[in-house]
Amino acid sequence: MAEIPYETMNIQWFPGHMTKAKREMQESLQLVDVVCEILDARIPYSSRNPEIDELRGDKPKLVLLNRTDLADPLVTEEWIRYWEEQGIPVLPICGKTGKNINRIVPEVKKLISDKLEAYRSKGQTGRTIRIMILGIPNVGKSTVINQLAHRKVSAVGNRPGVTRGRQWIKIDNSTELLDTPGILWPKFESQEVAEMLAVTSAIKTEVLDVETLAANFILRLREYYPDAIRNRYKFDPPADANGFELLELAARKRGFLVSGGDPDYERMAHTLLSEYHDGKLGNMTLEKPHD
Repeated sequence: MAEIPYETMNIQWFPGHMTKAKREMQESLQLVDVVCEILDARIPYSSRNPEIDELRGDKPKLVLLNRTDLADPLVTEEWIRYWEEQGIPVLPICGKTGKNINRIVPEVKKLISDKLEAYRSKGQTGRTIRIMILGIPNVGKSTVINQLAHRKVSAVGNRPGVTRGRQWIKIDNSTELLDTPGILWPKFESQEVAEMLAVTSAIKTEVLDVETLAANFILRLREYYPDAIRNRYKFDPPADANGFELLELAARKRGFLVSGGDPDYERMAHTLLSEYHDGKLGNMTLEKPHD
């Protein structure tokens, strides 16, 4: 991760239904041929569950890099090369627009071509391919599933963890999906991971202090996309300023002041995060492969 002088905070996040989802996933893995892990193209590192590779064992995995319409296309290419160099198949997709959704099943069949050939040699030509779809909450999993099925079969919502239960979804005559609730590990690897999840709404921002979250986010913008600060907030971010100082400069430029002329940090924090969510800062990828 980037070496940026972040402000620290305490984080508590122990949702009980995540533990149940993990258990369901372990029980269901024996039923499937391939695991598809959906990641958020804006935060490919933070949006992955570090336990998935251990739990899937020798099941083939296809990484689906979702929301590429919101990410930096140049950095998306960096991530694709990064995984391909490790022999990990990855497909950039967009559940919202349907981009590359029709390539998922063919890519899955390529992954298990040896198994399919073995079935054919035994005369089992009609055997159903079963795929497990995995992803942390609010990574766009339900939208991708609905695109694959060409109908609304999975609940879609803008709040984390809207999917509940387990269901088989028929895609075509030879393919079924096992939809499972998005799962998130009960403790974070680092504060940065928690903040990236909060910034992109994978977890509720209420879990963290919004002013500290925004201060650290604007530091990341200075590191990766300083032009976004210059263009949107009309100041050149000083290299030696901390996050709260940058937030203060933005607040003053916007005229967000409280009585006495002090900056309104809370209002500026909400504005910064809201404008990022609304795409007003441009397409961004907040993590790079070699950070």
